[in-house]
Amino acid sequence: MNLKISKDSEGTTMNDIKSETTPQRIEFDSDRGSSRSFWVALALTLLIVAWMGSGILFPSVDNSPTQARGEPLPIAVSIAPSKAKPVTQFFQAEGQALPDRDTSLRAETSGQIADVLVSKGQDVEVDTPIAQFETSEREANLVRARADLDRAQRELENARALQERGVATTDRVTQAEAAFAAALAQFTSAEQALSNTTITAPFSGRIETLDLDIGEFIQSGNSVGRIVDNSPLTIEIQVPQQSLRQLQNGQPARVRFITGEERAGTVSFVGTSASSETRTFLVEIDVPNRDGFIPAGISAEVQIPIGQIDAHFLSPSIVSLSPDGALGVKAVTEENKVKFYPIEVARAQIDGIWVTG
Repeated sequence: MNLKISKDSEGTTMNDIKSETTPQRIEFDSDRGSSRSFWVALALTLLIVAWMGSGILFPSVDNSPTQARGEPLPIAVSIAPSKAKPVTQFFQAEGQALPDRDTSLRAETSGQIADVLVSKGQDVEVDTPIAQFETSEREANLVRARADLDRAQRELENARALQERGVATTDRVTQAEAAFAAALAQFTSAEQALSNTTITAPFSGRIETLDLDIGEFIQSGNSVGRIVDNSPLTIEIQVPQQSLRQLQNGQPARVRFITGEERAGTVSFVGTSASSETRTFLVEIDVPNRDGFIPAGISAEVQIPIGQIDAHFLSPSIVSLSPDGALGVKAVTEENKVKFYPIEVARAQIDGIWVTG
């Protein structure tokens, strides 16, 4: 509001307060910026409201007839023809290679070792001398026993000759015969004792262990080593109850050892009594190993052919599961529709599987 001071016509001064007929608004410089911010905020709010409402007022419309009916779009699939072929079925199992024979070498007499004739790891033939005991005492016993036997034999012959001439009685002949029999038994025992001073190989094989030193005293019955016969090898496998009837003696078999070697074998034994713990049956396969190249004790995989069936060869990648967990494949029917078919794996190999169904 503006205040003005004026004078009257007589020169008398008077204060007249007069208000202007039009009121004036007080303005500041910051008011201009606030006005612009208000209008900008209002414009943004209107744009957001319009964008949110556009989805309700003007919903997107898909003119696809398939979507309008709620049906899925057809999916392009690739197909490949498959024809069943005859394939050999195998019974497969894992087992262990065992030596044909494996036994301890034991001393049959007590005494001091005079000589060790073989070394550990050496291949030997049956009856090959392995070690020799000191024999001097036993040789002396054998000489005495031989002399006693000769004397008893002479006395028996004299008694029989006198009996023929009627001089000797039957009792004298009987006594001479008993003395001869005792001397013969003593001689046989002394001869056997001398024979026992040599430890020999009970069969052809390899000396796996040998714990003997010259001069060592060994008690009768003590184990001094071990001999193993790996020709042939025996592969032992366990067969489930449901597969036992598929196997019989003489069937050919293919054996792959963990070392990579493969050999042909023959079923040599099929058990008839199941294990009480596993309910499986023992089956043995003989594998020739004349060169002894394959060691005993290693793992082996056995395949025994049990027949032929018609099957399809597939890649495992196309096998799928049904909603209830059944294994199967999808094939195209004559109506050009995809259908799920349950399958059973007849044989598996590295590059694929053979299936029936």
